[in-house]
Amino acid sequence: MLRSLLGAALFCWAGSLLAQALPASVTQALATAQIPLQSVAVVVQPLDNTGPPLVRHNAQAPMNPASVMKLVTTYAALELLGPAATWQTGAWASVEPGADGRLPGPLYLKGSGDPKFALESFWALLRQLQVRGIRQIDGDLILDRSVFNVPALDPGAFDNKPMRAYNVGPDGLLVDFRALRFTLKPEGNGVRLWSETPSEGLQVDARLTAGNGPCNGWRDRLEVRHSPGRLEISGPYPVSCGEKSLYLAPLSADSHVEGLFRALWRELGGSFKGRVRSGVLPPEARLLASQESPPVADMVRDVNKWSNNVMARQLFLALGNGDGSGATEEKAALRLREWLRTKQLAFPELVLENGSGLSRRERISAASLNQLLVSAWQSPVMPELIASLPITGLDGTMKKRLNDTAATGRAHIKTGTLDGVKSAAGYALDARGQRYAVTFLINHPRAGAGQEAMDALLLWVAQRQGG
Repeated sequence: MLRSLLGAALFCWAGSLLAQALPASVTQALATAQIPLQSVAVVVQPLDNTGPPLVRHNAQAPMNPASVMKLVTTYAALELLGPAATWQTGAWASVEPGADGRLPGPLYLKGSGDPKFALESFWALLRQLQVRGIRQIDGDLILDRSVFNVPALDPGAFDNKPMRAYNVGPDGLLVDFRALRFTLKPEGNGVRLWSETPSEGLQVDARLTAGNGPCNGWRDRLEVRHSPGRLEISGPYPVSCGEKSLYLAPLSADSHVEGLFRALWRELGGSFKGRVRSGVLPPEARLLASQESPPVADMVRDVNKWSNNVMARQLFLALGNGDGSGATEEKAALRLREWLRTKQLAFPELVLENGSGLSRRERISAASLNQLLVSAWQSPVMPELIASLPITGLDGTMKKRLNDTAATGRAHIKTGTLDGVKSAAGYALDARGQRYAVTFLINHPRAGAGQEAMDALLLWVAQRQGG
């Protein structure tokens, strides 16, 4: 009798281990990519029942999640700020505008940390001033960024690419992501470049040549040089790329706002006699006009669909903006940890830096990420979070993955990539409509080759018949 009970227990234990092992298609893809299993962490958890994980491998290991860390930030933002919360950017003055359309003193722009105060929003705010009768500004334009209390960021510190738009640091008055947009298009034997973002005082010198070969890595082959008042863009641009957008961030925060403000204000027919500088709104100032941002739910969608690092950092800092003394990363991290505790989510290995995943320090385990996904599934903000995630084979960073397969359109997955890091996490449906929380992290020098293993896991889930 005892022997049969032991045998049954051993059988159940072996079955449990088998159920939690990596699928053969995944291990084969990892072997082909030469990625050892100890460098991989995977959890697949059913959401439609309370059963054990379908797959659980190396789940407790603290790992760098890359941009999958945005799931933590965006879920927290939806719950703590609310899906309908917005930001207000205001234009203020400490003196009354004259009946003749002149503002004799300075104009203040006070930021609220808006993650998406884009060019069209800035234009709309300036047009409000014109509609209210202001045509000439005799004083300075003073920029108030005090809603954030963050040190200046070295944009080249992370990967030695200081002009890449994703390396822009957080800013209490972030205008148009502090990036300049250019459009490149092959024409005949040459390449045309259009400057889409107006910036008065900046001369753009394009010396591009039409090249052959594949389009992959075309940005890395361009040479960009910036000197005061001048931006040079040179190098080969593959004809196979067709028309592409290039985003660069060569200017300081003040210089970027100045170039954009002067160009837009002049286009609107206004005149400006002062200079642009940083400062703080005086207590006697009164509001002239304001521009409201899209709601948090829309911001979260932009962050997750396209893995926008700058917006993620802005959202993260918004979590620490409660005491009026200026948000810091430390305050944001503290509030986020307190929120996790209220949800009974204990992540002892969690390391937060900026909430975007563009970090070599941030850490979380696959088990913790999966617990977060399960918690979000039960949250009132679940629809907003899931709708923000890229859909396999259809949009966002998953648009070109798993096309025309059983997994197409059947998973909402946040992706992440850094040198030595590849990650994916989100929700997936099997063939019978049962849903799973899925997390897959790779930390290894060959992590970039691990995409096929991740796709193999999502395909394996999609083809399951349940049970």
